Amino acid sequence: MYDYDLLVVGSANADLVIGVERRPGAGETVLGSDLAVHPGGKGANQAVAAARLGARTALLARVGDDAHGRLLLDAQRAAGVDTAGVLAGGAPTGVALITVDPSGDNSIVVSPGANGRLTPADVRAASGLLRASRVVSAQLEIPLETVVTVAASLGPDSRFVLNPSPPRPLPVALLAACDPLIVNEHEAKVILGGTGGDVGGGPEDWARRLLAKGPRSVVVTLGARGALVASTDGGVQHVAPVRVDAVDTTGAGDAFTAALAWRLGQGASLAEAAAYAARVGAVSVTRRGAQESFPTADEVDAL
Repeated sequence: MYDYDLLVVGSANADLVIGVERRPGAGETVLGSDLAVHPGGKGANQAVAAARLGARTALLARVGDDAHGRLLLDAQRAAGVDTAGVLAGGAPTGVALITVDPSGDNSIVVSPGANGRLTPADVRAASGLLRASRVVSAQLEIPLETVVTVAASLGPDSRFVLNPSPPRPLPVALLAACDPLIVNEHEAKVILGGTGGDVGGGPEDWARRLLAKGPRSVVVTLGARGALVASTDGGVQHVAPVRVDAVDTTGAGDAFTAALAWRLGQGASLAEAAAYAARVGAVSVTRRGAQESFPTADEVDAL
């Protein structure tokens, strides 16, 4: 019996958002709106998204011993996430500085802060938490060597889900642990060896080529076109999109990953889990913000 349906190992940031009429050029100062501070970070987002759906969720992360760290902890606890694995201190809490123009386009600068101090030793010290979790999810806003240690420290029957964002080439051992590897189109190209340019073929070809690199399964998200799921025994399948009027896509990928990871742990097939995750992501894009946009299971069922 597992204590947790999902353990998320990853980043926790404070998002500092300012609206601007236009972004400044070099050496230029522009006036913006009042500063808005929101809890964020891919790891923290995924934990909240899963807990909102009803998953027994824990977070392993590092924040600073500061006001932003307390904001993030409060948001996790309010969503029902177990924060016993959240470490404090070592550096200021990670911060994302975000400017948003009237069209909705944004520019982001991230200071990783305490996220960069989540170490392999921290993961080894939390081995009991990993063994108590049915599914473990990670991203790449923490050090790569820490994620590698997570994949090597799973319980014998635990499942590992990786969203390699921001993308970078991945070691063979990490790829082999992924079940699934979840990527968008840009991330797929980077992992296949591209640098933002053309790697040839289309999403179905990328899914097969990614699968050949060693993951047990692969999901390629395609935005408004749905997603592709690929496994060695099921081939490549298309997951239809859910049509909604999107107002803000912030955090939608995190909601998708969290929902998919949870449903896999509940026994759903990869295609079934991805279809449910698409519905969760669809609800989230109809609302503004990241964590505040994540739906409950009842709201997903009502879609």
